[in-house]
Amino acid sequence: MGIGLLGGAVFVAKTLIDNNQRVVREVPKTIKTVFTQKVSNSQIPIVVKANGNLVASRKIEVFSEVQGIFKEASKPFKSGQFYKKGEVLMDINSSEFYTSLLSQRSTLYDLITGMMPDLRFDYPESFDHWDAYLKAFELDKNLKTLPEPLNDQEKYFVNGRQVVTTFYDIKNLEERYRKYKIIVPFDGVLTESLVNPGTLIRSGQKLGEFVSLKAFELEVDVNLEYMDILRVGKEVLLSDLTDEHEWQGIVKRVNGKVDQSSQTVKVYIGVQGKNLLEGMYLEANIAARAEEDALEIPRSLLQNESEVYVVEDGKLAIKQVTAVYFTNKTAIIKGLKDGTEMVNRPLPGAYSGMLVKIAKSSQTIDK
Repeated sequence: MGIGLLGGAVFVAKTLIDNNQRVVREVPKTIKTVFTQKVSNSQIPIVVKANGNLVASRKIEVFSEVQGIFKEASKPFKSGQFYKKGEVLMDINSSEFYTSLLSQRSTLYDLITGMMPDLRFDYPESFDHWDAYLKAFELDKNLKTLPEPLNDQEKYFVNGRQVVTTFYDIKNLEERYRKYKIIVPFDGVLTESLVNPGTLIRSGQKLGEFVSLKAFELEVDVNLEYMDILRVGKEVLLSDLTDEHEWQGIVKRVNGKVDQSSQTVKVYIGVQGKNLLEGMYLEANIAARAEEDALEIPRSLLQNESEVYVVEDGKLAIKQVTAVYFTNKTAIIKGLKDGTEMVNRPLPGAYSGMLVKIAKSSQTIDK
């Protein structure tokens, strides 16, 4: 009877174990859909991008060479004020200096008048042209050139009366008097104003900054490897940050020194046009060279900077490529054959050998 009970227990236990086993179901393999494009290699122009800030080609810092009170002019001496060539930029009170100038002219007139009696008797042949000079003499106008001496005797006589020395002293004063009015040398805008009317201006004091709006220069740093194609006179396309405006620039100068830390060379691009202002940030697009049998792709598709995913026999495969140039968003690569199905969208979790199927909306990569 014990044996029968033991056998029954074993039977019940085996039955329970058999009923507890789980049924192993076969999991179907997941095949992801990928988007691809057929490779079509072509000639890809490489455009070197560089950027910098515009600087006016004609810019002057305004300094005073004389001292006096700053007077009101016809236009306010304020930043942003436009002036035409020949207009008065600044007028400094010159009353005291002008009085001194008139005094010196009067002294010269007296010197010439005082030598005329001796000149009539000793050098009668020279009297007439000095007499004509005196008659044309005007205190309120710049001095005219002194008469040329007819001989050495007249020259020595005139010099002995301090006429020539006084004449050039006055010409020096007349030149200085001109500096009390600062005249605009070219059309432009006052970009910096450091003084106001009524201020005492001192000699050597900086008054402001004046720039022309007709011509600008863009200073950019270009890699040394592209210097063979950068020559003076080469056209360069410039654009602003929004890419809404473009200007045609020309390489004006190329620095002969290489920056040792960055291995770049400074290039100066001249540009003219509307909507340009000093300090504006521009990007230069310099056509460097063209790569044959190349392909331009988004940088996000490039793995480890030298690999891309392609589809072969329904599986992903990694292909080695050579990246010849990078921009901020794209890469120019070589090494893929025409007709290759290259994955054109990032695929999370991708790996070599992964089963995939190609989406129907395949296109062709063609620059």
